[in-house]
Amino acid sequence: MSNKANTNKSAIEQRVNELVQHSRTLELYLNEVLERESTVTKLIEEARLASYALQNIPLDKENEALMPIGVGVYLKTNIPSIDKLLVNIGAGVTIEKTHEDTLHYIESRIKEFEIGLNQLREQKKQITSQLEQIQHQVNSMLQQQTS
Repeated sequence: MSNKANTNKSAIEQRVNELVQHSRTLELYLNEVLERESTVTKLIEEARLASYALQNIPLDKENEALMPIGVGVYLKTNIPSIDKLLVNIGAGVTIEKTHEDTLHYIESRIKEFEIGLNQLREQKKQITSQLEQIQHQVNSMLQQQTS
């Protein structure tokens, strides 16, 4: 009977080790999801600031602005009246858009980012749930092993 108890104990230890390994993998994945969530949140904030700036800049007259040139140095410049804006659409491609079209583009990007953020939050929730289940299983198995 002692041999059977040792075999059972060994099987429990092996299963606990497997669960711990799976838990570590999930934690790495969770950290990756958290990093992506942070990046997407920053992108949403940047897009909202761009939208706000475009909505509040007068289009029909010249405007003074500060242009960052790096390491906290700014150049005071004048922006002529705005007819068209240059929009980077990816892969190094930039196109001209009207003020209104640019605002629509920014708003659509914000919606895309928000959808992605919601998906990341759902993934985070699922991973956290799996980690809690694994912790419960490990605790239960360790209690069985000590009894």
